[in-house]
Amino acid sequence: MQVYNDLFSIKKDENTVLTIGTFDGIHLGHQEIIEKVKKKASELKARNFLVTFNPHPKNVLAGSGSVKILSTLKEKQDILKKSGTENLFVINFTKDFSQLPAEKFFSDYIINGIGLKEIIIGYDFHFGKGRGGSIETIIEMGKKNNFKVDKVEEVTLNGNKISSTEIRKALTAGNVLLVNELLGRYYSFSGKIVQGDKRGRTLGFPTANINIDDRDKLLPALGIYLVEFLVNDNKYYGLLSIGRRPTFYNEGNVVPEVYVYDFDEDIYDEFVTVNIIERLRGEEKFSSAEDLIAQMNKDKEAGLEILSKSIN
Repeated sequence: MQVYNDLFSIKKDENTVLTIGTFDGIHLGHQEIIEKVKKKASELKARNFLVTFNPHPKNVLAGSGSVKILSTLKEKQDILKKSGTENLFVINFTKDFSQLPAEKFFSDYIINGIGLKEIIIGYDFHFGKGRGGSIETIIEMGKKNNFKVDKVEEVTLNGNKISSTEIRKALTAGNVLLVNELLGRYYSFSGKIVQGDKRGRTLGFPTANINIDDRDKLLPALGIYLVEFLVNDNKYYGLLSIGRRPTFYNEGNVVPEVYVYDFDEDIYDEFVTVNIIERLRGEEKFSSAEDLIAQMNKDKEAGLEILSKSIN
């Protein structure tokens, strides 16, 4: 996959099938659009192109942290590469860029910049200054500039609307099973292993503390989760704790840490990925370390039981 970060490095070619969007999470609805772009480009013997924005527009217009993201830029690039996207243009979204009128953006960047034969776009796409542009704007420009517009309607799964907003709601509620269904894969996050307070080791459950690589990345609700743990091209299973550790601290930052089954390696400073399989329970405050250890042993067995059923 060829990744472009500025318009001037892109060679204009009107034999291009393209889509545009924020594509946060690249859920099943996004994937349908991407598949249609690939299919149409193949039919027309054209190049396929995806245009996206970074940072998330809402975090530029309303301030960092206004919206928690489902996919970092690196995650988005990795998913798109696996999906078969050939060309990716990442537009640096700034306040100045946000002031471009819709028609000027589309004319300068898409029609005269990249080149276009057909655009495949989601039904609710809005763009340009004040979100003044819509799919109707693109249709009118298509009539004047000789390109086709294919609108993709809303995608649902088992009656559930598929959107980044709905996925954020489910994730915040801890419903990772629904999140994974709407994504078509496990929800995940990545980061570097850092030194913690090593309390888990004294409890018999040594954990790997993870410094997430993007502070705007959304984590699921506080609690204990069964996860896949990927490090150095190897896959392990374990338990993820997302919480403030209320048994030992009255206040504290939310810390993601993973206890990995049958694992005893030094991985400090290693970059890891955590795929979240299922939520076991919410965060609890225990009256003693002994009560916490007892519950952790129950969590360990519960996780192993789920794995035994899914693997066998």
